[in-house]
Amino acid sequence: MENIFSLMASEEYLSECRCIWVNGPVIVGAGPSGLATAACLRDQGVPFVVVERSDCIASLWQKRTYDRLKLHLPKKFCQLPKMPFPDHYPEYPTKRQFIDYLESYASHFKIKPEFNNSVESARFDETSGLWRVRTTSAGEEMEYICRWLVVATGENAEQVVPEINGLKTEFNGEVIHACEYKSGEKFRGKRVLVVGCGNSGMEVSLDLANHNAITSMVVRSSVHVLPREVMGKSTFGISVMLMKWLPLWLVDKLILLLSWLVLGSLSNYGLKRPNIGPMELKIKTGKTPVLDIGALEKIKSGDVEIVPAIKRFSRSHVELVDGQKLDIDAVVLATGYRSNVPSWLHECEFFSKNGFPKSPFPNAWKGKSGLYAAGFTRKGLAGASADAVNIAQDIGNVWREETERQKMRRNVGHRRCISVA
Repeated sequence: MENIFSLMASEEYLSECRCIWVNGPVIVGAGPSGLATAACLRDQGVPFVVVERSDCIASLWQKRTYDRLKLHLPKKFCQLPKMPFPDHYPEYPTKRQFIDYLESYASHFKIKPEFNNSVESARFDETSGLWRVRTTSAGEEMEYICRWLVVATGENAEQVVPEINGLKTEFNGEVIHACEYKSGEKFRGKRVLVVGCGNSGMEVSLDLANHNAITSMVVRSSVHVLPREVMGKSTFGISVMLMKWLPLWLVDKLILLLSWLVLGSLSNYGLKRPNIGPMELKIKTGKTPVLDIGALEKIKSGDVEIVPAIKRFSRSHVELVDGQKLDIDAVVLATGYRSNVPSWLHECEFFSKNGFPKSPFPNAWKGKSGLYAAGFTRKGLAGASADAVNIAQDIGNVWREETERQKMRRNVGHRRCISVA
């Protein structure tokens, strides 16, 4: 309490916004990372507040994903701490099933985020030793005061829209980001260019082809495409198992061999592999290999055409770097996402300019002065869950120590009163 009194005494504290003292951490973000952290804190007996800019939990999944989406990894690698998926769920849950799971998770652990509450800034007050988190909700400004701040806004908070010559100024067709894409039904019979060849680009291209759109996909650089399963076993699961016993380079060699046996050579179709293996690339850069669920069949049959990088757009067509010109009606930008942390967190020691912690895994979850990060490991839901467990245990240890000290003070004071009487 001394800290909060110190803050209240400062001139800067005197403002028109409503101030709220949080007797525990503030968690920014109600996606899977924020929910997992909140659940683990609940298990530790630590109070918390979750603030979320959207009007629902897991807004990325609920509002910015396409209809046919399923988890790309088996459910055992995607469940959050302390609550597995229901037994009747399939190995690869659908988008709707995953959202239902997250809503049940929040209900089970009594997690009630402060929705429509957008964080404008967060900074550590050196004088008081407390975090000051300013938010806006329905035009009202608020400031949360807390000892601990958990950043759980994730790796995919904001869409990335590249600057491409002529796209905004000359092209007169429809342009959407993959986060706005729902189904290929509206593009039936149209000529659609998909920019990007990651998991989203591949799956959007597959969906467009299934809806009889004339689909082209831009592949600018090398990409690892792996089968989702090999002989009924998850390729990712096989990789995880092999990495327990074998060096990384050998695991990559074996995975690429299995991939070649299942998919064959892909270079003839315009898909070239990087010089380093898929698991090493993931660890070093965070770039996830594509897990094929049918797009390659469409590429091999010609239903999805692979094209090189873009030179420029004009009114109704695109010119490619190899001189080709394609007539197109619409563009889907499967160009990824980025962290938005630098836009609101006033801190430069823990987070880098790209919005990710500077420390590599497994030390990317804890900073200084009570600052934590959940879900920035580039290791998917399993990485976010590991962060949540670590964060809750770390805060929980301090919480219990301080609670014990307060109990001891009360007991000592009580005994003194008895002895005086």
